[in-house]
Amino acid sequence: MNSPAKSFTSAATPLGDAALWAQICEEARDAIKSEPLLGALIHAGLLHHASLQSALAYRFAMKLSSPEMSEQLLREIAETAYAARPELVAAAVADLRAVYERDPATHRFLQPLLFFKGFQALQAYRIGHWLWNEGRRDMAYFVQMRCSEAFGVDIHPAAKVGRGVMIDHAHSIVIGETAVVGNDVSMLHSVTLGGTGKADGDRHPKIGDGVLIGAGAKVLGNISVGHCSRIAAGSVVLSDVPPCKTVAGVPAHIVGDAGCTDPAFTMDHLIDVTDTVVSDT
Repeated sequence: MNSPAKSFTSAATPLGDAALWAQICEEARDAIKSEPLLGALIHAGLLHHASLQSALAYRFAMKLSSPEMSEQLLREIAETAYAARPELVAAAVADLRAVYERDPATHRFLQPLLFFKGFQALQAYRIGHWLWNEGRRDMAYFVQMRCSEAFGVDIHPAAKVGRGVMIDHAHSIVIGETAVVGNDVSMLHSVTLGGTGKADGDRHPKIGDGVLIGAGAKVLGNISVGHCSRIAAGSVVLSDVPPCKTVAGVPAHIVGDAGCTDPAFTMDHLIDVTDTVVSDT
């Protein structure tokens, strides 16, 4: 069976507008027709809501609730965050579009909203980051803990993550306290943006806009990864990466240019061996 063609019926309109939500609801109704057993899930997660903001708050609360924290209380936290900071919803829309446009397995907007833990974990982090900035540090830590337990994604609430970010597959993602991730970044599973030891202070990587980070890559220490660069799968990056370059290896070294101007959008992980620089040591 061929995958359905992607439709960008709302691509020309502002992020987060009514047209995008209408398209999501249309997708939801079609999904129920094709799989009636998911009707209750889709109604509760999407069609019961008047807006994307409401659906995001519901999903956050439903996925992270526990015997220690009720769904109702978590939903109130999310709704308060979205009301206070509408840019959180705009960031979610940018993330949603990022997944839709870059992941070849995504053919409808409802897929990340309902089924993809990378997208859902990122939205949970965004609420945790809001809590952190509001001085509610323990509640932010609670959200981080539940996100790690529910999704296998551990993002410190003090970390700074831009918008239009895709975390594909998302298992075993770790992003440390002082890490910075720019806009329009794509990363795959088992990526670590970590420190190099017990030192405190500013100790985590700074990832520029438009960077592509391959599966299993480890970027360690307070180093800079330049915009539109590419980190090959399984690499261990211990030093600065210039913009628009590809690095690979353990430890990673430059093996060529990034291959294009927007590696995070093209999602091309293959390295052109003709450009590879082989060290004499």
